[in-house]
Amino acid sequence: MNKQQYWQRVYQTKQLSEVSWYQQVPTESLQFVQQLNIPLSAAIIDIGGGDSLLADHLLQVGYTDITVLDISEAAISRAKKRLGVQASKIHWIVADVLELEVDKKFDCWHDRATFHFFTTDKEIEQYISTANKHLNDSGKLIMGTFSADGPDKCSGLSVKQYSENNLTKILKQWFTKIKCIHSEHLTPFNTIQQFLFCSFKKSFSHGHT
Repeated sequence: MNKQQYWQRVYQTKQLSEVSWYQQVPTESLQFVQQLNIPLSAAIIDIGGGDSLLADHLLQVGYTDITVLDISEAAISRAKKRLGVQASKIHWIVADVLELEVDKKFDCWHDRATFHFFTTDKEIEQYISTANKHLNDSGKLIMGTFSADGPDKCSGLSVKQYSENNLTKILKQWFTKIKCIHSEHLTPFNTIQQFLFCSFKKSFSHGHT
């Protein structure tokens, strides 16, 4: 079963509140968007957004240029259904983030709980270079991953855990850390998952002017 089939099955067989990453209010993500002073007209992409509720909250706050990317068509269909007429205000992309090819540049790249599923050096490098390529020069990156104390598996798949130092080091070729926080995510099954949330800005040490 390939990646796409795997996630398609997850979203076809589990309800919104039956997946461990479910959050009724994506508090940390919204706080970072606010702290970074991301303007309401900014182009924001939510990586692996699936049927998470971040897009709903961003619309409520007044954001007008939101893109949601997910590898699972089932996840995106569910999000569209939930949002109803509001769904037309969002750009939807069904794709593996590693294969993202759009002409658009984004002001904010948000990823909660997708990056840690990439476990090989090749995938990680590809992900980071894709993010860099699709962000404006003043673009911001918000990343939520399992922390060093987080689970080593999620949804039956192996994941990578990150300390603040590790994540900063891995991203440093293209990005400079702004801030990191640790947070505890309470799953719908009443278990606690340790998360690391960090914000980054594009760095200009690579010949950018």
